[in-house]
Amino acid sequence: MANVPELDEKEREELLKDHPDWELAREGKAISRTFQFEDFSEAWGFMSRVALIAESHDHHPEWFNVYAKVEITLTTHDAGTSGGLSQRDAKMARAIDRIVE
Repeated sequence: MANVPELDEKEREELLKDHPDWELAREGKAISRTFQFEDFSEAWGFMSRVALIAESHDHHPEWFNVYAKVEITLTTHDAGTSGGLSQRDAKMARAIDRIVE
């Protein structure tokens, strides 16, 4: 497994500043966001679009879906020594935010 550089504190702060709807999770090792849609079909369509982006980035979110709600957590399992936030997560957050803008 390749070691991916983990974001430092300043880079994490910048990530949250650029993506204010995301919040730190897992003691700063991840970011998460909850999306609320009108119905299951809209939530599923969103998840499908995110899945295509994730596949093209080769970086896949952890997510949970119940009806019209989708919770996404982004983390890089091979960042740092035991996982953490990386530029891969920042890139995915940016791509996901574009979908719902």
